[in-house]
Amino acid sequence: MIRITRNPIHPEAAIETVRKRAYGAVIVYVGTVRDVSHDRRVIFMEHQVSLQDLARQELERIVEEIGLKWHLEDISIIHRIGKLRTGEILLVVAIGAPHRVEAFEACQYAIDRFKEVSHQWTTETLEPA
Repeated sequence: MIRITRNPIHPEAAIETVRKRAYGAVIVYVGTVRDVSHDRRVIFMEHQVSLQDLARQELERIVEEIGLKWHLEDISIIHRIGKLRTGEILLVVAIGAPHRVEAFEACQYAIDRFKEVSHQWTTETLEPA
């Protein structure tokens, strides 16, 4: 499941979409807006709504890559767009898998790939130097 929303994210929603009785692992990552970047205070972070289709395409690609590499199907990525303050949740990745090793690896991969591509639609507003 991929969901892009302007509303606050509740991690439980992602978890419930990947839980199965046959799985021994559900790994969840909750990414928040930190308050310091490049040694300067973050005022807010903005994920451009106008690039929502691009974001969806990139997230779909990440899910596809995980499916091919780890043969996993139960992957949930929820990404919040719009203007976010420090401390707010901007990303939740949940991976359900029979075993923890592939779930951890796949989750790490999803996070790393998200960081690689999200700069296309993300801007940080920092305190003046």
